[in-house]
Amino acid sequence: MAHLPYRPERLPHEESLARGEALYAELDARRSVRFFSDAPVPRALVEIAIRTASTAPSGAHMQPWTFVAVSDPALKARIREAAEREEKESYETRMSDEWREALAPLGTDWRKPYLETVPWIVVLFAQMWGTAPDGRRVKHYYVPESCGIAAGLFIASLHRMGLSTLTHTPSPMGFLSELLERPANEKPMILFPIGFAAPDATVPDLTRKPLDAISVWR
Repeated sequence: MAHLPYRPERLPHEESLARGEALYAELDARRSVRFFSDAPVPRALVEIAIRTASTAPSGAHMQPWTFVAVSDPALKARIREAAEREEKESYETRMSDEWREALAPLGTDWRKPYLETVPWIVVLFAQMWGTAPDGRRVKHYYVPESCGIAAGLFIASLHRMGLSTLTHTPSPMGFLSELLERPANEKPMILFPIGFAAPDATVPDLTRKPLDAISVWR
């Protein structure tokens, strides 16, 4: 693979710090949203969020992700029905008491009406392996790590554009492979409902851990 010159601009320390602080303040204001408006969201915004996600680094540059964007109301309804079925079973029989206790302050349950309210659902599928033009299976490396970074950039891009989302991971998620007709090498990882927050939306009053609780300096 050919290499190209890479000369990122070296900024003055003060400007670097100002940019970093501005980005932190912007992302620190982000919250997962469960109350959405049904106002339309242009496809172009979803497209640029996916393109931004695709700039993530990935193991051996395999780019092991597929973003499936859904706007069809009938398909969104089927996704909601299947997700609620799995979530109800999880809340009633699969989750431990400790898990349910941890979720209680957030006020979540198995009901997911926002899956039909939002104009878009985007599902991130992790490609566990690839396929060469001649049909050979191609190994992918660090798939969960690569897709996790892409998901973070996707969320940041949506927030930057004034959109809201949350990371929904119904378990098990196999119904998404079936409903969205994905190949065997793809595993559903995260479901993102995407839209504008409802005018009366609320979010839990969360406090993030301070720097000294999440970092070690040696």
